[in-house]
Amino acid sequence: MAVRPSDLHAIPLFERITEDHLDELMMAFQRQEVPSGQVLFEAGSAPAHLLLLVQGEVALLDGGETRFRLSPISPIGELGALTGFRRTTTAVTTQPSEIWRIGVAELRDFFEEHGDVAYPFYNNLLNVVAGKIRRDARRLEEVRANLIRTQKAMKRLLELVLDSEETPLSKVICATLEELIEKNRRSHYMVEPAHTLKSSVRLDSGALVPVVELSDGWLRLAGLRDAAKGADWSGVLVLPAREIPVSGTIDSVDDHGALVQLDLLIDEYAAALQDYLTRLQMLDFVV
Repeated sequence: MAVRPSDLHAIPLFERITEDHLDELMMAFQRQEVPSGQVLFEAGSAPAHLLLLVQGEVALLDGGETRFRLSPISPIGELGALTGFRRTTTAVTTQPSEIWRIGVAELRDFFEEHGDVAYPFYNNLLNVVAGKIRRDARRLEEVRANLIRTQKAMKRLLELVLDSEETPLSKVICATLEELIEKNRRSHYMVEPAHTLKSSVRLDSGALVPVVELSDGWLRLAGLRDAAKGADWSGVLVLPAREIPVSGTIDSVDDHGALVQLDLLIDEYAAALQDYLTRLQMLDFVV
């Protein structure tokens, strides 16, 4: 299919790039005829190419179900390819298609040699991501409001059940509501340490174990698969700016590591941990 540089202007990623620059970029892509039913990439895989659907149709599958159908001209998984974020869906052609592709490394090399093309391209990418952040923030605010209403309703329901005559059914209801209310507490929402703000725990043996995610009441540690649920635990939390002695109880152990419920910290240590958490949370917050 013949594609003109002007045809790409409908794609936000190529908006406001001159036709001469787009022509240079288009020449860097490899053209490929793909049969129907061809898997372009699978969920969980690391992105290797930036793909452009020029002719045909591509379905994006989530858990075996079709979530989106893409028609020409469309980029396919461009944010993952440009940021290294693993694929969240599986892309499959639903009819014979023409796909343009360029390797992630080749694209970087092209931009190093063509800075005049790279600047507007990455400016567009920043605008695309900013738009996604705005939409995600709006949806998260709606989810947060629904969560608050649900939490308050469960507390009222729990009080009502506790004030009523105790029965075998009321015990089950109370236990379920208490578990749900506890899990929804803000302290249970954990953040992942950023690459430049990594943290770890030094065990009594001296070994350093990476922190996978944490909050002011919980730690998830890589490894420790031999830890026993309910066992007492202690270590030293190594933050970028200081170290904090911590202790707690092993809540669960799975393939992601050990989840530790922390004991209360003294005020000085709690403030240091909160400062670290704020730095991590600010990376996900738009002021």
